[in-house]
Amino acid sequence: MSKILLIETSTSLCSVALASFGADDSGKIIAERRSGEPRQHASLTAVFIDEVLREAGIAAKELSAVALSAGPGSYTGLRVGSSTAKGICFGAGVPLISVGTLDVLAWQGLALLPAGCSRIIPMIDARRMEVYAACYELRNGVPVRLTEVAPIVIDDNSFADFFAQGPVCLIGDGAGKCDFLPAAGNIQCCPEASAMLQPALAAFRAEKFEDIAYFEPFYLKDFVATVGKKLF
Repeated sequence: MSKILLIETSTSLCSVALASFGADDSGKIIAERRSGEPRQHASLTAVFIDEVLREAGIAAKELSAVALSAGPGSYTGLRVGSSTAKGICFGAGVPLISVGTLDVLAWQGLALLPAGCSRIIPMIDARRMEVYAACYELRNGVPVRLTEVAPIVIDDNSFADFFAQGPVCLIGDGAGKCDFLPAAGNIQCCPEASAMLQPALAAFRAEKFEDIAYFEPFYLKDFVATVGKKLF
């Protein structure tokens, strides 16, 4: 059985999973770690990776690929995940796969959708009343993205055209900003590495790999550094 390492560090919580798969099966998660404390990516990501590899009794060089949740999301979290994944791929000589973070959330929402709902809006908190979001629709059990990933300021008219087409489920750490929207479901959660398995496997089988040297996460917005005011 082949093995693929899945890394998710795009939001406030980080998670790592290890999956095994055969030539034609859908794969399964065989080891997983997730954080319960926010903003611990730098201290926990490498530890989690070491733990899942040890649990499975394999070395990094025995992996078939490393898959990374590529954003949008937290600048710091994405940098930690990207540098860690690229380091493993370079050192072990295995390919790198990137999966959009909203795709991860859309797959994560499949088992949580209300009955009769086939539309999903995954959304990531972008501070204040803004989220990173896109609209998805289930087609043959697969979430298909219908719109571009974009920063959106939430108001009473957000996604009005999409809501008019039928029941919609919201999922992500930005969903809490949308309690006043007419959603069929509102699932407030962070993306998890295990939900990356199916899109990562599809990319692996299509040999859709990233250039390890030049890959950059999808930040969507430029990073803006701020200087704190020192109080006297």
